[in-house]
Amino acid sequence: MLVLLAGIFLLHLTGIILLLVATIDNAWWMTKIVSTDVWARWILTNGTWSSNDLPGQYPQEYLQAVQASSILACIFSSLGLFVFVGQLFTLSKGQRFTFSGIFQLLACLCIMIAASIYTDIFHKNESDGWYGHSFILAWISFAFTFISSIIYFVLRKKTAN
Repeated sequence: MLVLLAGIFLLHLTGIILLLVATIDNAWWMTKIVSTDVWARWILTNGTWSSNDLPGQYPQEYLQAVQASSILACIFSSLGLFVFVGQLFTLSKGQRFTFSGIFQLLACLCIMIAASIYTDIFHKNESDGWYGHSFILAWISFAFTFISSIIYFVLRKKTAN
């Protein structure tokens, strides 16, 4: 049982790390000289990367929705980990880790919303770039948070005999 709990903890921690990297790192959309994230655009000039504001063609409402959803996903997933650790010590025998599962499901929905909006709204008319590793990590963290939320809903607390 201890190995199972350690595995669940590591899966959850990996999901949080991926969410943080996807939210903070500057590689949601890439070209040879431009790297864009949800906060700024980095341009390679004379061998040096410089940070610039995102262009005005980005709809601000959608951009703020992506930013807020990404941050909320990090917050919900972190809260879910703290609740899981707290429930390990306070939950009575036979109960499920429902609150941890709810926080993970909320994190899952938030990162799905952020990545979906980014996919649908931004870079539709740009054919000379590709989605960067942060965008891919956002979708991978969506899968990790979804899997861990299902595990929390199914998992029951057992006691050693």
